[in-house]
Amino acid sequence: MSLASPPNPKRVTTRTIQEMKDADIPIACLTAYDFLMARTLDNVGIDIILVGDSVSNVFQGNNTTLPVTLEEMIYHTKAVSNIVDRAMVVTDLPFMSYQVTVEEAFRNAGKIMKETRSGGVKVEGGKRVAKVVEKISGEGIPTMGHVGLLPQSILKYGGYQPRGRTEEEAQEIIEDAIALEEAGAFAVVIEKVPADLGKRITEALTIPTIGIGAGPDCSGQILVTHDMLGLYEDFQPRFVRKYATLNDEISKAVSQYIEDIKNRSFPNESESY
Repeated sequence: MSLASPPNPKRVTTRTIQEMKDADIPIACLTAYDFLMARTLDNVGIDIILVGDSVSNVFQGNNTTLPVTLEEMIYHTKAVSNIVDRAMVVTDLPFMSYQVTVEEAFRNAGKIMKETRSGGVKVEGGKRVAKVVEKISGEGIPTMGHVGLLPQSILKYGGYQPRGRTEEEAQEIIEDAIALEEAGAFAVVIEKVPADLGKRITEALTIPTIGIGAGPDCSGQILVTHDMLGLYEDFQPRFVRKYATLNDEISKAVSQYIEDIKNRSFPNESESY
């Protein structure tokens, strides 16, 4: 048995995440949408796996996160949760699943929790979703917030430019993060803001902050796994560090496979019955 997969692994929970924040232990987070990727991330010790609505971009090929549905998020969360033993799994509530009414938001969050083994949900926005967070978290569903650049509002922004560059907007984002904590969020993602603002928000909160393009002073960091592995090359933001170039490696492997078939070197005698 692999040492990375002990028989009784300690499950990461909201309490674990808060203890890491309090002990100044950085929290490592990545996205996953399928069984194989989730198994790998969990085995090597990732703390949080986000089943992100970024599945719309890197899995479905859409230009934004808006098209992905609640049922699709549930489908992908099931695939991830079925294999994860240690990491905390968090599921994005997709666009229009929590914006209409608080009651609908709670029903949809509850549907995710009932039909998957997710450890919690995530919503985008600050003060405007505080009542949603208060209801969902108040009913026992761990809820993560998200401030700064909000991908579900990208059409409103008109692009993926950093948020919080003016003091007025920075203060608004800080207030949004505080509102989420007061509403009961267990952590807040901060996306694409100046590093000093990421630090200010982290210092203003007692709950953990998870940065994505928000500087080194957040309680933890998250990236889209397909980005950091060099699998998804259509969007390459400055904050992504590439730890591999798997698109190149896969292309080489498939090209070799095609060549081996064309020259009849595959399958060989040892690969035949």
